[in-house]
Amino acid sequence: MNNSNEKRKRLYRIVAVGLMSALVYIGNYMQIPLNDDMRVHLGNSMCLLAGLLFGGMTGGLSSGIGGFLYDLFDPRYITSAPMTFINKFVMGWTAGKISRSGIKSEFARTLTAAIIGQLTYIILYPGKSFIEQLILGNPVETAFTVMIEKAGTACINGILAVIIAVPLAIALRKALKASGFAYMIEGKPESKGYFNPLTTALTVFAIVVTVGFAIRLSVDSKIKAAQEEKEQAYIQQIDDLNDKVEFLYGQLGINYPQPETDE
Repeated sequence: MNNSNEKRKRLYRIVAVGLMSALVYIGNYMQIPLNDDMRVHLGNSMCLLAGLLFGGMTGGLSSGIGGFLYDLFDPRYITSAPMTFINKFVMGWTAGKISRSGIKSEFARTLTAAIIGQLTYIILYPGKSFIEQLILGNPVETAFTVMIEKAGTACINGILAVIIAVPLAIALRKALKASGFAYMIEGKPESKGYFNPLTTALTVFAIVVTVGFAIRLSVDSKIKAAQEEKEQAYIQQIDDLNDKVEFLYGQLGINYPQPETDE
C-alpha cells in the first residue's frame, strides 16, 4: 500500500511539472515587445505560481523547463536557453521554498515568497547579460549599460509577475487541496524522488551546454578581435602606401590627381 502511494505521488509530481512547464512556456508568448531584445511577458508569473503552489523542486523544474523550451525554439534566444533554465529554476525554487516557511499569514507568506523569488531572478538575469557582454569582448561600460537596460525590463516583468501570481496562488490552493495534489499544496517535505535519471540528465545537460556556450562566446570574441586586428593592419598598410605615393608625387613635381566630381 505504501509503495502504491509513493507511485501515485511520483505521478502527481510529473503531472504538476508537465502542467506548470506548459503554462510557463505559454506565458512567454503572452508578451508585449519593447525592442528586438526586450519584452514584457507573463512567463515569470507562471514560474512564481509553480513555486507558490507546489514547492521548491517542482516549482524550480517547472520554471526551468518551461523557460528553457521557449528559448530553445526561438532563434533569437536559443543560445541563452541553458542559462535561462538555471535562472528560472532558481526563481521557482526560491519562491517555493519560502512559500513553505513558518510565516503564519498565508497572504504574507505568499507575497514574501513571490517578491524574494522575483528579486532573485532580477539579480541573476541582468548579471547573465553583463557576463555575456564581457565574454564577447565588449568594454565594461557597454556591459554595464546593457545590464541596466535588462534590469529595467526585469523589474517591470517582476512587478507584473507578483501582482498576477500571488492572488492566483491563494485562489487555486483551496481547489487543489480538495484534489489529489493536496499533499503537495499543504507544504509537507518534498521527496528526494526528484533526483531520478531524467532530472539528473536535464541538470547535467544544462550545465554542459552552459559551459559550452561560454567557451563558444569566448572563442567567437577572440576570432572577431583577430579579424578586426587584421582589418586595421590592412588599413594602416594602405594609408602608408598612400603617404609614399604622395611623397613621390611631391618629389617629382607632379600634382596628385584629385577624384572626379559631378561638377
